Order: sequence, then C-alpha cells, then structure tokens
Amino acid sequence: MRETKDMIKDKELWAGLNRPALPLEEADIVVLGLAYDGAASFRQGAKDGPKSIRSITYSITPTTEDFELIEDLKVLDLGDFQGEDQIRLFKEVEEKVSEIVGKKKFFTMLGGDHSTSIPIYQGINKALDEPFGIIHLDAHFDLCDELGGNKYSHGCPARRATELSHVCGVENIFFIGIRSIEMNEVEFCKNNPVNVISARKFYQLGVEEVLKRVKEKMSHLKHIYVTVDIDVLDPAYAAGTGTPQFGGLTSRELLELLRGIFDLPVMGFDVVEVAPNLDPTLTSSFAARKIITECWGHYHRKTSKLANYEVL
Repeated sequence: MRETKDMIKDKELWAGLNRPALPLEEADIVVLGLAYDGAASFRQGAKDGPKSIRSITYSITPTTEDFELIEDLKVLDLGDFQGEDQIRLFKEVEEKVSEIVGKKKFFTMLGGDHSTSIPIYQGINKALDEPFGIIHLDAHFDLCDELGGNKYSHGCPARRATELSHVCGVENIFFIGIRSIEMNEVEFCKNNPVNVISARKFYQLGVEEVLKRVKEKMSHLKHIYVTVDIDVLDPAYAAGTGTPQFGGLTSRELLELLRGIFDLPVMGFDVVEVAPNLDPTLTSSFAARKIITECWGHYHRKTSKLANYEVL
C-alpha cells in the first residue's frame, strides 16, 4: 500500500518514534489522547492539550537530556478519544486502557482536564487482579466527592480512585506538590491517612528526601501509575493551565523527581491540564513534551540491555 502524506507525517510524530501501523502487541509504548475538558470548574482549554503537545514533537530528536538514544523505542499513538458525552467517552477509554494493561504495555495518556485520569484508573483496575498505587503530582488534591454537582469533575479523580477495588483506599495514593485544598476535602484529609508532601514541604525536604519517603511508602506495590497535572509546576514554568497556583515545583525539581519515581514499577503515566489557549508561548505544552520524552527515557533505561550513549 502506498503511503499517504498523513501516514508519513504520523511516522514523524514523537521524534520519529511513532509506528502508526504497528500492532498493539508489538509496541513498546502506547499513547492515547483524551481531548476533553467538559469537567473543568474554572478555565477551559485542556481539550486542546493533546494536539498542542503532539504538534511540537516533529522537530525533536529521539534522545534524553543525558544524551541517551531512545531511537529503538516503538511508539504506537492511537490518537485522541473525544466526545461530548462524558460517561460514554470515559467508558470507551476505560475499555481501551484495560486492553492495553491486559497486554502488559507501558502507556502514556495526554489529557484533557484531570477528570480524564478517572477512566484510566478504572481501566487499570479492571485489567489487574492485584493492588496498584497512584502517585499524584498536582497543586490540588482532587479528592472532592463532587465539584459543581459532578462526581466526575476534574476535582474528583483521586476520590474516585479511592473507591476502586485494587487501589484499596487512599493509603496507596501519594500526593506531591499540593498547595491548595477545597473545603469539602478538609474533612476527608482529617479523617483518612492521606500521604502528602505539600509544595512547601517539598521545598524544605529537597528531592532526595521526598523520593526516599515516597519509595518507603510505595515500594510494596508491583504496579504504580503516575499522574502529572501540569499545574504541579509553578506557573512561571507552565502558565497555560486552567487553575495555576503560585509556589509550585521548579522544572528541575519535577524532572529529578520523575527520574527517581521511575525506580519504582511504573506501568504508565499521564500529563493533564495543558491548556494552550491560556498561554501563547506554549510553556505548558513544551513542559509536557519534556516530561513525556524524559519519562520514556527512564522506561527505556530500565528495560533496555543497551548501554547508555553519551555525546558529551
């Protein structure tokens, strides 16, 4: 079959790592977008995050910041799931994620507001027969039982996760970077064993001590999912997001944190709440791109028997 221009362009996606015709079983990394922001309680625009992030991956090289080559990674980008009916859309994504996890594939989800993590958690829960943990990097807890009358709001994904049979309550969730709390989360946090390192505590402890505490708490788990709300970063580093909060992590702190988190058995991760319409310089999109490619590098380093390639 003759390749079309669109097929050739798809192959150039993700620094040329994308293999659009690759069977799911043969992929090293599966990517899916969830272009939905109908559950945002404040400023919208995150539905355009997946498209914006992908649009700046054509010109980069398949390398990490340590000059390691990841050109042998086979990426399968499934494109975006989208629709106005949140329940129907989320059910479709849940089924696809369950398939991906069932085939033991490492995967990356591009949000969307943070509600888009809900069907990811549900899909993982459906596919596994043992506990899994969540590391929640965010300015917010997202532990609301409902927000604006919606139990599937972007303020609720962590609360919905606590209800899943294989998450086993809030004990297997670790929150990092938090610096804001909703009034209806206060009571929950008082009455439940919430694992949290706030943004201020992060600054006081430093990355290494934070990682030590996270690993001590999460190392008993065989499966860990990482959700990265881009607003975990200070808005100086990621201005294009719906609910920015001053006083967040620096870009260097986040990259070092993620490097250490990948010492744990990370099964996949997402980057959510990137709203390109809120920042014409696309700082959040560029931050998301870097987060994604570096995390792929960490995954590659763990799974490849090849030596690291250093240019300098």
